[in-house]
Amino acid sequence: MRTGLKIRRAWKILRAVLAGYLLILLLLMIFENSLIFMPAKYPLGDWNADARVEDADFVAADGTRLHGWYLHHDRPRAIVLHAHGNAGNLTHRLDVMQKIHDQADASVMLFDYRGYGRSQGSPNEQGILQDARAARDWLARRAGVEPTDIVLMGRSLGGAVAVDLAIAGGARALVLESTFTSLPDVAAVHYPWAPVRLLLRTRLDSLAKIASYDGPLLMSHSEADEIVPFELGKQLFERAASANKRLLTIEQRGHNDPQPDWYYDELEAFLRQLENTGE
Repeated sequence: MRTGLKIRRAWKILRAVLAGYLLILLLLMIFENSLIFMPAKYPLGDWNADARVEDADFVAADGTRLHGWYLHHDRPRAIVLHAHGNAGNLTHRLDVMQKIHDQADASVMLFDYRGYGRSQGSPNEQGILQDARAARDWLARRAGVEPTDIVLMGRSLGGAVAVDLAIAGGARALVLESTFTSLPDVAAVHYPWAPVRLLLRTRLDSLAKIASYDGPLLMSHSEADEIVPFELGKQLFERAASANKRLLTIEQRGHNDPQPDWYYDELEAFLRQLENTGE
């Protein structure tokens, strides 16, 4: 009698645990975009930018109105389009823009994905990839170059955006910082108890795409990255088809820490190589 009671109680507890687990999985699916994209909308941020910066207003293919910043260089070594990570907005990357311009001698454009900063709409995978295409088109017109002459640069989630853009329309070169193989790979690190590889609709599968990229590639990743493990960046680097590629190993920097000063010297040397070789 007591044994049967214990079994019924254990089964009741098991059902409650299972129901709770399934509820958590359902919530992860429902709030997927909110967990991935963390935009800071205008007026959050410091919008009193460097006086040299000009606004870029453009429209995605689906009609979503977007916003970016452009910093012109009179004698640019390269024209750079920078895709930022999943949080904040472009105002939080002004210092990066200035360093690319001042230390690497490049004209550079930052842009906000839909739902970020002054850009309209709500972010999702297909939407942010559309946004990058529209940003590249605007930059090509403003700088007076072909889209394929633009160096695509992306950090973290922006790295996946840059890889997709390079495959979709070509690039003079690709620069990736602290980025990943695919979003499910990152989620599996942080949610090992959930079947995230099956549940995630947002893929951003750079590992599959970069195998088709054979242009110049500069990657950097910190061995101390607590968000995107170094091993994921290394796997992505190894999959790239490029014969001209280099991986810079950063030490003792977290995922959201700024790049060390020496990194911009390496970036300048990489862009100078492109200029000298005509790649």
